[in-house]
Amino acid sequence: MDRNVGGVDRFLRITLGLTLLLIGYRNREQTAGALAFIAGSDLLATAVIQRCPINALLGIDTCGSSE
Repeated sequence: MDRNVGGVDRFLRITLGLTLLLIGYRNREQTAGALAFIAGSDLLATAVIQRCPINALLGIDTCGSSE
């Protein structure tokens, strides 16, 4: 699989993902908290593996160079 997440995009995904995980954990008794936790998990996972299926469908590549 080719990487398509990098640079500033990756940093923002990690930051927003961790923020949503924290919000979700603190509000885990509510539906919105569970949804925030799921969204945060997805953003963090795509940042770690540097691959986003939505970016692939849209043809977006923020890595800069293919290695």
